[in-house]
Amino acid sequence: MYKTVELTKEGRLARLTLNRPEAMNAMDDVMMKELADVFESLKEDNTVQVLIIQGSGRAFSAGGDIKKMVDPENPMDIGTVMVDVSRLAKALYTLPQITIAAVHGAAAGLGFSVVLGCDYIIAEENSKLAMNFIGIGLVPDGAGHFFLKERVGVPQAKQLIWSGKVMASSEALEKGLIDELVGDGIATKYADGYAQKLLASPIASMMATKKILHAQQIDELENVLKMESEAQVSMRQTADHKEGIMAFVQKRQPVFKGN
Repeated sequence: MYKTVELTKEGRLARLTLNRPEAMNAMDDVMMKELADVFESLKEDNTVQVLIIQGSGRAFSAGGDIKKMVDPENPMDIGTVMVDVSRLAKALYTLPQITIAAVHGAAAGLGFSVVLGCDYIIAEENSKLAMNFIGIGLVPDGAGHFFLKERVGVPQAKQLIWSGKVMASSEALEKGLIDELVGDGIATKYADGYAQKLLASPIASMMATKKILHAQQIDELENVLKMESEAQVSMRQTADHKEGIMAFVQKRQPVFKGN
């Protein structure tokens, strides 16, 4: 049914696996659309109460697929892409289910935005997390601004976005960006255990609390997504973005000039 993700259901538990292991689950236009479609379908599924999100292969997700951005034969259409990115972020935040991110390897860029959109975040000791859009002259999308602000407040969100710092999971835990640090190779197993604990709890009341708290923020989220989309389309036209992309492809340090 899906080309880049897998969705399985085990009773009241659903599991969503990002499945482009050959690309470290980098998100191309197909994956972005499929993630939006999956989240929107789960919004209507009252048989599922917990969702685990994980990545196949060596990483959770390396973020947006930069190689697809510069593909001369079939480049991603930024306008269409931003519609799907906004869809997936809003659907993720408004899911009725309790969402758990199980992170191993890298969670960067849009991949990190998806992680931060989850209710409970588990990361392995050797995980690396980064809101690193700045490296290619872009702004966070997928509600990265919104999710970071919810987790750590405006001042620290700005510093994390502006630096694009790659954080060890221990630092991310210290900053409140993740909820649980576990040994390497066991994030998925730990997430399974946590999911079963939730399912053995009065989970309907937990879901009601989530709905109450999240409902107050929807207007702000929608405004952030609109502004992120507009900014991203604008940033894609800048010389600094083009330089950042070329430097990434050529594996060299970029030289930014502020335009």
